[in-house]
Amino acid sequence: MSAVPRHVSVEWLHEHLADPTVRVLDATVHLSFDEDGAHVASGRESYERGHVPGAAFVDQLTSLSDPGGEAPFAAVDTDRFAAVVGAAGVGDEHHVVVYDSVNGIWATRLWWQFGLEGNDRVSVLDGGLDAWRAAGYETTTGTETYPPTTFTARRRPERITSTADVEAAVADPDVLLVNALGREEFERGRIPGSVNVPFGELVGPDGRMRPVEELRDLFDSVGALDAGKRPVTYCGGGIAATAAALALMELGRDDVAVYDGSMNAWTADPNRPLER
Repeated sequence: MSAVPRHVSVEWLHEHLADPTVRVLDATVHLSFDEDGAHVASGRESYERGHVPGAAFVDQLTSLSDPGGEAPFAAVDTDRFAAVVGAAGVGDEHHVVVYDSVNGIWATRLWWQFGLEGNDRVSVLDGGLDAWRAAGYETTTGTETYPPTTFTARRRPERITSTADVEAAVADPDVLLVNALGREEFERGRIPGSVNVPFGELVGPDGRMRPVEELRDLFDSVGALDAGKRPVTYCGGGIAATAAALALMELGRDDVAVYDGSMNAWTADPNRPLER
């Protein structure tokens, strides 16, 4: 099978919607904050109100997050992932296009989980549902599905990092921890030795990924392209970190890993150090 791009445009998707080898997945999860903290909600209702025609919905919150993991959004095991995406109609022969209707990081999260399980035939829709609508393309309401099939998953353990790994990495000069949260959040507290590339700076005002040259400048400015250091991305809960991982892979860093538990897991033990 030929390689697929990590991003596709809304124009490309519009032209290929009728392609029987393409599977479109809405990966939306809604995350909000107030005085009581963070709140997450399934994107199923917003999907039903409007989605790319033909797209199926994959509920990452309830189906692809392990309630027994070390943090709220921990990736499910290989067998569970294969069962969920197979039931959603994704087989080994399909080119998957993922998108969300919020800020893009839930689409990159699903893209990353596919890659974690050995499948690189996955593209993120550049700009997501907002870009689709801005281009004047129609959306569909209700629920749509693809016929269930079989998906083969083969875990790549080198693409995921645990808290124990990060504890060791703090003192490892060959590892660079890349925090993908906003600059103010980074200043308030981060894992010692971390550098900051905010996920919001990876995209332009239209929500589409910045040109490769601009991404290169962002990551190069903090040493994340140093061939002698392996980048490990993290954020608050392992979601925005996947956007940074995707950008790094676009820049040729196929060795990037994601700290799945991120700050949720790191701060669970008050004895773990924070740098401010």
